[in-house]
Amino acid sequence: MTSVKLSNADPVSLEVDALVLGITEDLTLPSVVPAATRSLLHDILETLGAKGKRGEITKVPSGGLAIAPLIVTVGLGENAEPDAEQTRRIAAAAAKALDGTRSALIHLGEATPERIEATATGVLLGAYRFTAFQGAGTKASPKAVATVHVSGNPANKADAAALQRAKIVAEAVNAARDLVNTPPSALPPEELAHAAIDAVQQLPVTVEVWDEDHLAEDDFGGILAVGQGSANPPRLIRMEYAPKKAKGTLALVGKGVTFDSGGLSLKPPKAMETMKCDMSGAAAVICAVTAIARLGLKVNVVGWIPTVENMPGGHAQRPGDVITIYGGRTVEVLNTDAEGRLILADALVRAAEEEPDLIVDAATLTGAAVVALGDRTSGVMANGDDVRVAVWESSQRAGEVMWHLPIPEESRGTLDSHVADIKNIGDGKGGMLSAAAFLREFVPAERRWAHLDIAGPAFNEGAPYGYTPKGGTGAAVRTFIQLAEDLAAGRLD
Repeated sequence: MTSVKLSNADPVSLEVDALVLGITEDLTLPSVVPAATRSLLHDILETLGAKGKRGEITKVPSGGLAIAPLIVTVGLGENAEPDAEQTRRIAAAAAKALDGTRSALIHLGEATPERIEATATGVLLGAYRFTAFQGAGTKASPKAVATVHVSGNPANKADAAALQRAKIVAEAVNAARDLVNTPPSALPPEELAHAAIDAVQQLPVTVEVWDEDHLAEDDFGGILAVGQGSANPPRLIRMEYAPKKAKGTLALVGKGVTFDSGGLSLKPPKAMETMKCDMSGAAAVICAVTAIARLGLKVNVVGWIPTVENMPGGHAQRPGDVITIYGGRTVEVLNTDAEGRLILADALVRAAEEEPDLIVDAATLTGAAVVALGDRTSGVMANGDDVRVAVWESSQRAGEVMWHLPIPEESRGTLDSHVADIKNIGDGKGGMLSAAAFLREFVPAERRWAHLDIAGPAFNEGAPYGYTPKGGTGAAVRTFIQLAEDLAAGRLD
């Protein structure tokens, strides 16, 4: 695991294995490098054909120009002052280029707290790898860089706080990635509940878990119906962080389908290959609550994780069944592969009973979200324009790509049922919007609520990019943490 530290030492004099310097497209090097060294490096880079494009890596033997035997330049692009998101991606590119290196110093510009945090976050997210299930047949690959020094003053409180926040946030994202990448055989609902308990050991967070008997006693009909086809029984997890002098309450709800076969509305085999990721919302809640507690934010946070395995066993629910959600509303189930909204409905009703200031759920809910927004953008929908915009603005501060969308009234009309209060699928048009319309039915109108459809960004099936690895990405974790910070700061009033 990569360690990140602050260093205010002269970059060219620090004893590390590699010195990483940011350069612009005109090959300008940082002013902390002596003028004669900058001139020589500029000529070498020009000879090597370096362009300084954002994220471009060029490696040069130092030849005595620095104590470090290797100088690595990373392109900043046209702007010598990249924004936070650009800095995270640049730092991640540098971290990946340092694989197999014991130690390095990264200097991307003036060491402001904002740049320190972005650089450290990018390094830790970019150095992530998942190796827990690699066996004797896996070819050994270079280890991630062991120690990275980021330019900054360790004695400066603002610099130290920026580094600490970066570590906590990045560790939360990487922990969520680990959960999503874990094979479904190793992470059924009961084990996910254990993971939530383990995550908050030594933290001021309480965890309550409903087993199948407790769920039946309390009439959580959605969770029970979806989980009844599996040999692995469902769970409902409640995590609570309640510090003194808290400024409001945030409820976070995450879809926790540890494997989704589609149930009797069976998915095609190819579509099942990545369905271990259908608990990405749950992972985001568990890891965000953990990070919020570690940060000591002055806000109450309650995490709700309904978790099931959706299987086509002999006791599975059938298309045409009518189930009763917690609180008494009935649902006609016409497609058992539209299961996430059923377990979320239970959790949303229960979360609203505690009257939080804001409820936000995250779910890999619809393929329609991927069709509409691609695989790198999440959808934000809400029961009020002000809520939708506020949550979207928090996501932008967090650095996650999301877009806000409406919940048209006609989407709700497609869910009318002749035999129950509502049916679980619409007419196939605007599926992301009708899914949000379904969820909205289970939140009191006076309770502020937003829904994040993270179906696209939660799992990267392609090649790594920026600080995003192949596989689980940790989508929504940073937004959840930012929402807690914003609520504590009064920005979500």
